[in-house]
Amino acid sequence: MRYKVTFAVGLALGYVLGTRAGRERYEQLKKSAREFAQNPAVRNAAESAGQSSREFAGKAFAAVSDKVGDAVPDALAGRVRGLRARVGSNGAAEDDWGTSNT
Repeated sequence: MRYKVTFAVGLALGYVLGTRAGRERYEQLKKSAREFAQNPAVRNAAESAGQSSREFAGKAFAAVSDKVGDAVPDALAGRVRGLRARVGSNGAAEDDWGTSNT
């Protein structure tokens, strides 16, 4: 019986210490990720990648629509055309991909 109680106390103590250490490490990782995401160089690179991908999507859509013709769904065609029209003054497009209009 004494060994069972000792084991249970050790298990509880290990759990408490482990969760505290895990939470501290989680907070450190969260802070590092936030600082990384707020870095101007990272933000510029992400914006540049987004702009490049929108340009590539427009070119790809044009190539596919030339070959496929009217078989491209209207919803897709409208979204791609809308991306070209929504480029703001900062060069980044505001889009609503993944949202429903209903």
